[in-house]
Amino acid sequence: METLYLECTMGAAGDMLMAALLELLPEPERFLEKMNSLGLPGVTVAREPMTKCGIGGTHMRVTVNGEEEESHDAHDHHDYHHDHDHHHEHDHHEHDHDHHHEHHHHHHSHSSMADITARLAALELPQNVKENARAVYAQIAEAESHAHGVPVEQIHFHEVGTLDAVADIVGVCLLLDMLKPERIVASPVHVGSGHVHCAHGVLPVPAPATAYILRGVPTYGGEIQGELCTPTGAALLKYFAAEFSPMPEMAVEKIGYGMGKKDFPRANCVRAFWGETVERPKTDTIVELDCNLDDMTGEALAFAAEELFRAGARDVFTTPIFMKKGRPGYLFSCICTAEQADEMAALIFRHTTTLGVRKKVCERYVLDRAVETVQTPYGEARCKTASGYGVEKRKLEYEDAARLARDNNVPLSAVTAEE
Repeated sequence: METLYLECTMGAAGDMLMAALLELLPEPERFLEKMNSLGLPGVTVAREPMTKCGIGGTHMRVTVNGEEEESHDAHDHHDYHHDHDHHHEHDHHEHDHDHHHEHHHHHHSHSSMADITARLAALELPQNVKENARAVYAQIAEAESHAHGVPVEQIHFHEVGTLDAVADIVGVCLLLDMLKPERIVASPVHVGSGHVHCAHGVLPVPAPATAYILRGVPTYGGEIQGELCTPTGAALLKYFAAEFSPMPEMAVEKIGYGMGKKDFPRANCVRAFWGETVERPKTDTIVELDCNLDDMTGEALAFAAEELFRAGARDVFTTPIFMKKGRPGYLFSCICTAEQADEMAALIFRHTTTLGVRKKVCERYVLDRAVETVQTPYGEARCKTASGYGVEKRKLEYEDAARLARDNNVPLSAVTAEE
């Protein structure tokens, strides 16, 4: 399986991801020609070599009307206003983890999420690229809305920053469409530490919008002071990565280095590894405890099962059977870990009439499992995901689906249909 692994040990920003992916392309000029012919007003995208800690890589230089936007604070390009006529002095941008605060004494217009959607729709791009870019930007808008307590419709992005951010997001979406990896995996994300200064005051790292986007994603801080992961980098990773884990077993064919401009004690880059992964069967060991029962009521059996579930059993079930002399009965079964076996056996003796419990140690094939929070048309819900052996499965948690059905006065099937 052709796999793309994104190593984010120094976080991620949109331009860094774009640069790392560009290094994987056999014909990078084709991408640059496409980006520079999209018709984004005044936007030019160029690549330039850059070295960090002795490692050579690529920096993506995105200019708007000949000027490269600098990164000033945690809000990147996401500083917003509720009033289109608001006058401001600060353009906030994400590039390269460079957070020096600068002042600009000129005025810019603002773009709403609807404006950005219309701008993306007008670009000469494959439909799936435009849809992916819109979905990534929607994640950012939702995060800003949540962080600042205002509706998404009232979030307005600075026009110059928006053009640069659109180039970053579209660039990554287009590169992934050109590369077409079968699987995208990202490392746990280093978010940095400390605080950053912005027009709204001093904010903790990760910035509130970034923290919101990265819910459910493994992240960590460290001794590096500064914002390493930006909202755009977070949104791109969250949207495209199927999982966040250590590097899978893979035969690496190509490596791309996407450089940020700011210098840190470590090489400030995102690494993109491209290669073939061989999916090996994943197994684990469980214990099955069984006993035959023919002298318990259904209520007593249900109570015993409930007690085992309360104690942490993986599963408890009964199977109708016929015992000696044709007596109807039940096979009472409990699935648990090896560490739980003695405790579960004791509970079976306590809550059933059996005089003996059989124990079987079983090796089983399993899928990789995770729980993520998803947004449905009816609200937020937890979703179980499982993947492996060439399959992917998703299912909303029943309790969350039932709550949304009741809250919205719709059938449960309407909510689960959004899985």
